Amino acid sequence: HTSIIVHKDEFFYGSGGISSCAPGGTLLGPPDTVVDLGNTEVTEEIFLEYLSSLGESMFRGESYNLFEHNCNTFSNEVAQFLTGRKIPSYITDLPSEVLATPFGQALRPLLDSIQIQPPGGNTFSRHNGQS
Repeated sequence: HTSIIVHKDEFFYGSGGISSCAPGGTLLGPPDTVVDLGNTEVTEEIFLEYLSSLGESMFRGESYNLFEHNCNTFSNEVAQFLTGRKIPSYITDLPSEVLATPFGQALRPLLDSIQIQPPGGNTFSRHNGQS
């Protein structure tokens, strides 16, 4: 699970679409690792409009795929919008590294059928007042 914390909220993507919560507020609890990507000049209003547009296009819930279009993809896209920096490649490369193993290939059919949405967040919608 990866997410982006910006403007005092945590934003992440799963099979339910884009969600938000207080930092560390999913049932997964506090993160194991935090990577500081720097600061942003993007205002909260512009950021929320951007998220709304992502949620209606690239990051709809039905577009989620554990290996190819996941929380890492979302975090990387948002990080670049906010800071011009990508998230570390050891994070974005992990799904392909797993699939490159015999174990990953054996589990792929099962894992492709799994819908992942970390519990504890609220589905993001610009129109429902979530921030």
